[in-house]
Amino acid sequence: MGGCVMARKLRIHFEGAIYHVTLRGVERRRLFDDDADRERFMDRLGVYAEECRIRLYMFCLMTNHVHLLLETPGANLSVFMQKLQTAYTIYYNLRHDRAGHLVQGRFGAKLVEGNQYLLMLSRYIHLNPVYVADLVDKEFSKRRKALREYRWSSYPGYAGLATPFEMVTEGPILSLVEGDGKRQRLSYRRFVEAAITRTDEEFQDVLRGSSLAVGGDDFQENVQALYADAVRHARHPEDVSLRKTAKTADPTAILTLVGKQYGLTRAELCMRGYKQVARAVAASLLVKYTAMNQRAIGKLMNMGTGSAVSQQIRRLRVCQAGDSLLAAEIRRLEQAVLSNLKG
Repeated sequence: MGGCVMARKLRIHFEGAIYHVTLRGVERRRLFDDDADRERFMDRLGVYAEECRIRLYMFCLMTNHVHLLLETPGANLSVFMQKLQTAYTIYYNLRHDRAGHLVQGRFGAKLVEGNQYLLMLSRYIHLNPVYVADLVDKEFSKRRKALREYRWSSYPGYAGLATPFEMVTEGPILSLVEGDGKRQRLSYRRFVEAAITRTDEEFQDVLRGSSLAVGGDDFQENVQALYADAVRHARHPEDVSLRKTAKTADPTAILTLVGKQYGLTRAELCMRGYKQVARAVAASLLVKYTAMNQRAIGKLMNMGTGSAVSQQIRRLRVCQAGDSLLAAEIRRLEQAVLSNLKG
C-alpha cells in the first residue's frame, strides 16, 4: 500500500482503501435543521460520489453528525470530502443566513479492515438512530420500528424494507452474510437488529482503541507504521485548499452565461425539451456553483424532478467524455463562473 499525506491530521491514502468517515457540527451544533437540509446533503453526496468515483457503502445522517462508509478506488478521499463539505456549507450558510465554519475541524477518517470488522462497523453505523437519547429506554419493538422507518440511512434498503439508494454500493457488505437475493437482506437485517438492545462492548473497544484504524491488532499496527512513514515524509502539514473561503454563484448569472454561449434567451434555455445539451450544461453549473438543490433546479428549468436533473447531468458527463469540443466549452463556462463568484 502506497501512502500519501494530506491535511492537518495526516491522512493515509491508497487505492481501494475503505474508510469510516465522520462529520460533526462545530461546537456540537446541528448540521441539519430540517429535511430540506438533509435532502441537500444527500444531493451533494450522490453527485460527488459519482464525480470522484467513490464507492459509497452506506451512510447515516444524524442531527449533528454524519457517518459514511466508503471505498476510494482512486485514493482521493480528501478531494471528495473537500467538495462535499464545501458545497454543503455554502448551501447551509446561505439558507440559514449564517457565516463561518459548519463542520468541527476536519472530517474524521479511519481505515477499515475487511470482512469481520467491516460487517460489525456497518451494524454500528446503521444502529445510530436507536442510540439517540429519546430511544434509549424504549422497548425493543419501538426501537426496531424507529430503525426501520428512519429515512436518512441506507439501512432500509439493505434490510429489504425499501428501495435501495442508487448511489449506495451494497454488494461488498451483503456478501459478508449468508444467502442471496432477499434471503441475504433478511440475514443482514437479523444481524443488525439482534444488537438493537445490547451493546457490542468488544467492538466498541476496537472503535475507541485507535484514531487511525478499525480492525485487528496486526491491521492496526500496519496502519500505524504507514502513518509514521507518512509523517516522516510530509512536506505540507496542512492542506491549505480546505481552508479557502467558500463562495457561491448567482443562478441568474449562470443562466445568462450559458444562454450567451449557446445563443439562447433565458426563456428558451428553461423551455422543456429545448436544446438539451445547453440545458444540461446550465443544470450542471447550477448544481456545482450555487446553493440550489436539484429539486429547485428542476423547477427553475422546467426539468421536473431532482432525479430528472441528475439524469441530465449524468448524460452530459458521458457526452463530455467523448466530445473534446464540448468538454472545452464547459471548461470555459466554468472559468467564467468562477471569475464572477461572489462571497
